[in-house]
Amino acid sequence: MPRRGAKRPTIRDVAERAGVSRGTVSRYLNGGTFVSPQAARKVEKAIAATGYVANHSARSLATGRAGSIGFLLTEPQQLLFEDPNFSTLYRCAAAALAEHDLPLVLMVAGSPSERRQVLRYIEAGHVDGVLLVSSHEGNPVVKALLDARVPTVACGRPLGFEDRMGYVAADDRGGARTMTRHLLDAGARHLAMIAGPADTSGGQERRAGFLDVLGPGADESLVVPADYTREGGARAARSLMETHPETDGLFVASDLMAAGAVEELRRAGRRVPEDVLVGGFDDSSFALTTEPALTTMRQPFRRISAEMVRLLLEAVEGQDPAAVILPTTLVVRGSTARA
Repeated sequence: MPRRGAKRPTIRDVAERAGVSRGTVSRYLNGGTFVSPQAARKVEKAIAATGYVANHSARSLATGRAGSIGFLLTEPQQLLFEDPNFSTLYRCAAAALAEHDLPLVLMVAGSPSERRQVLRYIEAGHVDGVLLVSSHEGNPVVKALLDARVPTVACGRPLGFEDRMGYVAADDRGGARTMTRHLLDAGARHLAMIAGPADTSGGQERRAGFLDVLGPGADESLVVPADYTREGGARAARSLMETHPETDGLFVASDLMAAGAVEELRRAGRRVPEDVLVGGFDDSSFALTTEPALTTMRQPFRRISAEMVRLLLEAVEGQDPAAVILPTTLVVRGSTARA
């Protein structure tokens, strides 16, 4: 233990004693994400040897800051567990913030009562900034955060507030164009789409990219919106098979919805890819659980999270809002590979 009156040991001291980086020590202290068992044992021994004790309260008093960041999901709680994109974004953001010795506080505001509770917590100064995930157009949380001058960076365009709030997004429209062309090149002659909600940036941009490729005069009844859930994808696929039974190609705006759509096609006796080619979007874990595996557009979730953290920390320091658009990548699998 350190001598009474001696300088308090720091993360640097622990890192030097353990022979690891300061980032590794920070990740260990913030939950152990991406820390190997061997490195964790070294850090544990170094903490015991140096007598290091994390003191976020002292740091907050000295800096006037909370010393933490909020991860705010504006969707129903069950989607946090159902949609792997959200947990991936959270894990990657937590890892990026660990490099700065900042913990990430998970908050869900999918109902009016949850919104009121979360906004009270944020406006009380318990976090220094917010990573806003899955915001819908007209969501009062966005305006409330701006009015309270809380540094915030959104995942996806914050519709209606693009000029006031920083954001990081995948190139949804360009990715949708790429997938639509791929389905046509793979042999689809009657192509339809299951789009995301019309009040989200992804829902709007992916739909627009699909229609860009089909060209002027495209039959917009070929696009059915859904809610980014497996059940929503199944319902939309059932609707399309009833109204457009000739459909032999289907672009689905998320892998989770695509998983539901593939199940519905199978129930209707339609084979994938022999009868209907199917493409998704995200390259989430669901892309590998469908039978056959799903062709999809890969979103760079790790880069999205890292850029969101970078822009938010800049905003906390007083810099102006900025936007970053990242490219998507076509990943071809069995759902579009006809013999």
